Amino acid sequence: MYVNPLKLFLWTFRRSPSDVIDLYNTLSPVMQLATGGSMLNFGYWNGSDHPLSAQRKLCELVGDTGELCSAKKLVDLGSGLGAPAKYWTSKYSDLDVTCININRQQLADSLKSDAGDYTGSLFCVNATSVTLPLPDKSADRVIALESAQHFRPLSEFIRECRRVLAPGGIFVIAIPVTARPLQGIRKLFRLGILSFTWSSEHYPAEHVSSALTSNGFKIEGVQRIGHQVYEPLTRYYVQNRRSIKPRILKHYPSCLESILHRSLLKMRQTSEAGLIDYLVIKAS
Repeated sequence: MYVNPLKLFLWTFRRSPSDVIDLYNTLSPVMQLATGGSMLNFGYWNGSDHPLSAQRKLCELVGDTGELCSAKKLVDLGSGLGAPAKYWTSKYSDLDVTCININRQQLADSLKSDAGDYTGSLFCVNATSVTLPLPDKSADRVIALESAQHFRPLSEFIRECRRVLAPGGIFVIAIPVTARPLQGIRKLFRLGILSFTWSSEHYPAEHVSSALTSNGFKIEGVQRIGHQVYEPLTRYYVQNRRSIKPRILKHYPSCLESILHRSLLKMRQTSEAGLIDYLVIKAS
């Protein structure tokens, strides 16, 4: 697959909805080639030694945090290829999930892909995160699993989530963040190559918490799991690069795999230095 360097540059600096769609349509297969599955998250590597089990563990952690065992109607925002939603409906049989995704291609792939048996209802809706075509108080759970880092303005997204949540509902965000605000030259110096290849908003942790509380949410708990995300993910790739690299090179140029490798090494370094983190936030 040819990857236009100009598009890579534009994705990084514009980060418009169309850029995010292009980014995932072009590069999601890299994640699938590396992991062998359809979950597009970094994974929670607590006791896991393979990306598929780590990704399921992250879905399980988010589901437990959101108390999906007692939920009836879940809205999955930025639902990717639908694998997390199918995992949750297979585990919680009474759960109906509405997958919201701006990416039509991913929604179509969600309906085609097989992520195992699932017994609840699964609905797919093409919409943006800041304008949800859902009635007020129509869901008892809302989850954004590794997607909210692309949503902007963040406050408008959170305000929409509050609108569609019924009283007593639970909102869970699993999101990569910077541990502190980083801007301009300071961000470039601290994040290095990640300033260009981490194509999201780079929200500071305090900004996410402030956006929640200022829009009427009460934060019930924050789990900081960055050290169990970035560092073991990088370690897995480095240890298995010899077998993963040929799979990627069948479809992508070698420069892209090299950039991926360098980005992961920088991700591990910045995580060890405490510059980036990964939050799982429960709010009511």
